[in-house]
Amino acid sequence: MNRTVRGAKVLITGAAGGMGRSYAERAVAEGAAAAILLDRDAGALARTVDELGVISRGRTRLHSYVVDLGELGAIAKTAHRIRRELGDPDVLINNAGIVRGNRYFWHTDNGDDTRPTMYINALAPMYLTREFLPGMIANARPARIVNIASAAGTVGNPRMAVYAASKAALIGWSDSLRLELEQAGHEHVRVTTVTPSYIATGMFAGARGPLLAPVLDPDVVVDRVWRAMLAGTPLVELPASVRLSRALRGLLPTRVFDRVVGDGFGIYRSMERFTGRR
Repeated sequence: MNRTVRGAKVLITGAAGGMGRSYAERAVAEGAAAAILLDRDAGALARTVDELGVISRGRTRLHSYVVDLGELGAIAKTAHRIRRELGDPDVLINNAGIVRGNRYFWHTDNGDDTRPTMYINALAPMYLTREFLPGMIANARPARIVNIASAAGTVGNPRMAVYAASKAALIGWSDSLRLELEQAGHEHVRVTTVTPSYIATGMFAGARGPLLAPVLDPDVVVDRVWRAMLAGTPLVELPASVRLSRALRGLLPTRVFDRVVGDGFGIYRSMERFTGRR
């Protein structure tokens, strides 16, 4: 892919606010042919489209679709409509996610916590990608898939057990998909997996950044992810201590890791004061 997404169709989930909106702004700024924005919040999505329209001045076609990614059947219906109206995207950014935190697993609810977290964070990216991937392969144009996971998917963390599980599932699937595409000779479609620590978007308000992993500036993350996406970089770990933690997790005995890294770095206490939005 070139140095920008100029002329490409870019689909972003969770696009009405936060990081999703920032990715949409980047697509518009670079002259994407179309920005396809998905979110479940109809009002916020409409406002985002209006505001991006002022920035775009008609250079980028803006298309919005209200869909709850926790309803897996709705994904297929929305994808069918997008294909019919616009064709397959060239760039798919699976950004939408939710977190339920500050409670131990046995205090959570399967219907309100476990099911939606696993559906939106893990299954929705798989379902949505499966809808568009055959077309992305057949188009033979450079294409990109970005899966926004989390450092929580690389190491267990108290008070966010299901969230960590959902992101671990996303990481395993995302990297396996990357390898499958390479093995099958479809290297024009590249997958980037992103595993950031806490980001200052409000989603993790109250969470404390562990030692060596301060809460990240959203603009910095967007820029790093965007450049990695264009380059087809397989993995983005932010900050660098995420890579260190992952390496130590593989090298140290579990109990030693728990004491030295989990407790010592403050990872295992980072969610105690979580108050962020769902």
